[in-house]
Amino acid sequence: MTHPAPGGAAATWGSPELVAGAVALALPLAGLGLLLARPALDGHWEHHPAHFWLVLSVGALSAVLAYGTGVAAVRRGDARVLLVSLAFLASAGFLGLHALATPGVLLAGQNTGFTLATPVGLMIGSVFAAASCLDLSGSRGPQTMRLSGPLRLGLLVVMACWAVASLAQVPPLDSRPTPERPSGPLVALALAAILLYAFAALRFLALWRRRRASMLLGMAAAFVLLAEAVVAVVSSRNWHVTWWEWHVLMLVAFGLVAWSAHRQWHEERFGGLYLDDTVAGTRDMSILFADLQGFTSFSERHAPQDVTAMLNSYFEVAIPPIVRRYGGDIDRIIGDAVMVTFNRRGDQPDHAHRAAGAALALQEETAQVGAVHPDWPRFRVGVNSGAVSLSLLGAEGGRTHTVIGDTVNVASRLEGKAPVGGVAISAGTAARIPEARTEPLGPLELKGKSEALEGHLLISLGTASGDRSSRSRRHRAPGG
Repeated sequence: MTHPAPGGAAATWGSPELVAGAVALALPLAGLGLLLARPALDGHWEHHPAHFWLVLSVGALSAVLAYGTGVAAVRRGDARVLLVSLAFLASAGFLGLHALATPGVLLAGQNTGFTLATPVGLMIGSVFAAASCLDLSGSRGPQTMRLSGPLRLGLLVVMACWAVASLAQVPPLDSRPTPERPSGPLVALALAAILLYAFAALRFLALWRRRRASMLLGMAAAFVLLAEAVVAVVSSRNWHVTWWEWHVLMLVAFGLVAWSAHRQWHEERFGGLYLDDTVAGTRDMSILFADLQGFTSFSERHAPQDVTAMLNSYFEVAIPPIVRRYGGDIDRIIGDAVMVTFNRRGDQPDHAHRAAGAALALQEETAQVGAVHPDWPRFRVGVNSGAVSLSLLGAEGGRTHTVIGDTVNVASRLEGKAPVGGVAISAGTAARIPEARTEPLGPLELKGKSEALEGHLLISLGTASGDRSSRSRRHRAPGG
């Protein structure tokens, strides 16, 4: 089953647009072959400032892409985007070192380690690029995401060690004179990098064929250009046209990805890269809904700025414990209502306990604010656990990554049945937190449900997971 991504490319397989793109991508390689066959055409131009600013610009662009994809990977829990971000990070870091290899910038002369930094960065990046195309479905995705911190740290440590070894001229980075191009083992690694980038390009092209997402086409083109850049690295002479070519190829490669991202809706710029499980997968999660009882009547009696001040006062104390203490993700805030998800990335097996704890914390924190303002409305909270569908919804001009399904609907309906200042949970959630103290709410008639569902009023949580017990203070609405 395939899941077309919104905002996809209009070109079809074998279309004139795609053929023209393939021809354009082949031109740099053809030009490189011509220059290598006719060395007299491979002119020499040594301009250190131009080299420094060109490489620094390419590195900065790659760093921006690494940051953007890294944030998207963590926010959506997507392993493919994480590995793509590491490929960009490897290129960015080693390009920065290569920029500093320009004579007269940091060092008086050339440094072997800094000179070879770019091919090394490209080779490391090719490993992450190829890894992003492997099967990351099921448990593999969350397992990879759990390694995101160590992978980033390890990559930064490798960069730092390379910089120190280069400055200390540790063998074999003490060559005199500095080699014009990689040799020996580096050539073998370069050939492997070319194959890995080609593999990644083909896999992303196959993904584009299924989804028609322009970001996938941009990534495939970028990997082709990076493979060509590696070819130029191992075959060019310093300061000649072929040598400048691989610098420009990297700039165009990262520029293509940046341009593809710029065309997407800003909240999901890298949505085209998401795994199928992220685009339209299922996950066992807990959903929390909360809104203010009596908000409409309060809004009628007060000026808009007073309503805004009230909401901000509540959310300023309610959201931090939900996010920081219990690891919830704010899916949306609509007026006085907030929807929170737990286990969105598949890394919270105790999501029911987290959601229950967050609900009690929300009521505890907002009750203190409400005590100072007795005329303000109070929150009701509902929590439900079960299977939900993770979905990327929308099209160009508006896209969102959210959860849908009966589990979500029941959580929303439960919130409407909770007493003011209280937390209503489903029987399914209660069964997952046996240490909790609850009181039965009896069979609840929920809108859209053909049969009544058992509900429970959450009073407190035990300390089995190391959380401090909390209590919900139950307050009945007038006439409720």
